[in-house]
Formats: sequence, structure tokens, C-alpha cells
Amino acid sequence: VQLQASGGGLVQAGGFLRLSCAASGRTFSNYARGWFRQDPGKEREFVAAVSGSGKSTLYADSVKGRFTISRDNAKNTVYLQMNSLKREDTADYYCAAGTSLTDNRGAYFYWGQGTQVTVSS
Repeated sequence: VQLQASGGGLVQAGGFLRLSCAASGRTFSNYARGWFRQDPGKEREFVAAVSGSGKSTLYADSVKGRFTISRDNAKNTVYLQMNSLKREDTADYYCAAGTSLTDNRGAYFYWGQGTQVTVSS
């Protein structure tokens, strides 16, 4: 089982990026999918999550109104559209899969590698 995150990069403040996380090795259509981020020296924090059906979503307060999570179960892929990026959004972004829609990272069993997002002023 593998989660492959991609789409990170360097962007100016106010810009946008779209992250993708493709899963392989099993189907995750019944799993919640989430995004977390981590700065060096800090704890990994929740960003957003989407239910298996895609009908329910959850966002950290810091990204509400700017980020949108979505999924395409036919492609076994989840996306994170990040708009109006701020310097404080700079971090390594990790995708994950778990059995419930939650902001608790302990509930996610599968993790991808990070993709780096750097927002410059």
C-alpha cells in the first residue's frame, strides 16, 4: 500500500497550489482521507479531511475558506486546492488515510511521504 503525494513547490504569497495524493495497493473509497502538515521542529498538524463518499469535509480553522479538499474515488486520489497562500502555510504536507473523518492524526493508519510547500513573501 502506497500513498504518493505530489504538487508541492515554491509559490509567492497570495498564490495557489494543488496537491495530489494517489493511492495504490488497495482501494480507499471507504476510508477518510486527510492532509496534515509539519514544519521542522514542530508537531504534525491537521489541515483537512474528506469522508469516503466525499460528501463531508473537515478543515483546520487556519485554512478554512482558503483550502478545499476533494477526492476522486475512481482514481483513488485526493486533492488539496490551496488558494490565497500565506507564509505560515510553508511546511511539508502529508496525505493520510483512516477509517473515520477526524482531525486526530492517530486515527490515520496509512501515510504518504511529504511534499514540500514553500510560500515566499
